[in-house]
Amino acid sequence: MKATDFNNSLIALETNMMKFALSLTSDHTRAEDLVQDTFMKAITYKDKFVDYTNLKAWVFTIMKNTFINNYRRAVKQNTIIDGTAELHFLNLPQDSGFESPDSSYSSDEITAVIESLEDDFRIPFQMHIQGFKYKEIAEKLDLKIGTVKSRIFFTRKKLMEILEDYRY
Repeated sequence: MKATDFNNSLIALETNMMKFALSLTSDHTRAEDLVQDTFMKAITYKDKFVDYTNLKAWVFTIMKNTFINNYRRAVKQNTIIDGTAELHFLNLPQDSGFESPDSSYSSDEITAVIESLEDDFRIPFQMHIQGFKYKEIAEKLDLKIGTVKSRIFFTRKKLMEILEDYRY
């Protein structure tokens, strides 16, 4: 395939690439960056493309792999290595460490709504957000694992209805 044909075919895929990038990133600016990175890589490695094969699939594979690599890189940048003898890896969110008045109010309000739930739903949900696994919750509360899963699911659903203003 000639370079001009390749470039024209690549440009023709831009709309589809943008849609796919948006589905991966859920952010317009990051999607545009991903499309640009994909264009650069596709043009740089056009000699790797085998003529008369599916260009769209090849380009989308590049985009997906670029997205995954960028995600992994971002996670690594947020990982702090502990220098103690145990050498733990800590994933800490990039946070200023200060709570704004809005976030403090929101947290208190959300906690109050959770506290107002019936014990049958509140207790498994609180255990789940504290990090307990479904199986552990089921054992501690002497419930079937399916019951625990459904109670947590319905609690989430109920919280989304009650706290509708917090959805973005």
